[in-house]
Amino acid sequence: MTTRTGAARRTLAADIVGASVGPLRTVVDARWLMAYAAALGETDPRYFDTLAAGGPRAHPVFPVCYEWPAAVALRDRTVAAGLQPLGVHATHHLVLHRPPRAGDALRTIARVLEVAPRRSGTLVVSRFETVDAGGNPVSTTDYGSVYRGVALALAEPRPPGRDAEGPRETRRVRWQEAIEVAATAGHIYTECARIWNPIHTDVAVARSAGLPGPILHGTATLALAVSRVVRRELGGDPARVAEIRGRFSGMVSFPSTFTVRGQGHDGGCIAFDAIGPDGAPVLSQGVVIPCDR
Repeated sequence: MTTRTGAARRTLAADIVGASVGPLRTVVDARWLMAYAAALGETDPRYFDTLAAGGPRAHPVFPVCYEWPAAVALRDRTVAAGLQPLGVHATHHLVLHRPPRAGDALRTIARVLEVAPRRSGTLVVSRFETVDAGGNPVSTTDYGSVYRGVALALAEPRPPGRDAEGPRETRRVRWQEAIEVAATAGHIYTECARIWNPIHTDVAVARSAGLPGPILHGTATLALAVSRVVRRELGGDPARVAEIRGRFSGMVSFPSTFTVRGQGHDGGCIAFDAIGPDGAPVLSQGVVIPCDR
């Protein structure tokens, strides 16, 4: 598996498909669960109740925290160091087989599922499969990143893939809520989630990646949006989330505002999206699939 960098051409090899790492072991503790919820501005006592059976509830997007070490290891194995800062979160599909709990000793395996050309670079989709100490599934995530300005080497000639998701369905907005993103939100989320990628906190690294400045983590944007869906549609109970899907259509800078819009129910799915202050999409094709746990 090879990657190649150079002043004239940055490339990512197609043969990274199938590369894997793990299992990597992570222990979830109550402090981590509570810190993650606090980073998102959660105030529901369920996220902080250490006296409850099973401890504090996990935010539905919390799996990104224990998946991060595997993501770093897989990236180090497949993407040259000089290209790594160019990756931005593009797609996310999370299945929660059960919510993670304080005390869980988890094992995560990560592997590259797909690489494909995109107009702005190369899409890499990786799968993270996490089980508990008994081997029972906890979560499965397909995580897509676009490496901006990076070409796919040895690809079959064909039109580059689109960055957009195609024509958008017009849905009626049932509710909407504006979210204020503080200038320090990237630093707070980084430390509470234990996810460190310098494009979210370091202006020099962000600009070297072609960004105007640090941007909010895609997982933070998604988690903030899912929080609103949980409050408004699921009675505030994070354990009722079974599946989450979404595409990242824009970037959130610091400080700024974006608005989450609930778009109703469709066949048991709760649809949502998010737009920036200019009305441009930030998060599209958002779906939460609930369950009765």
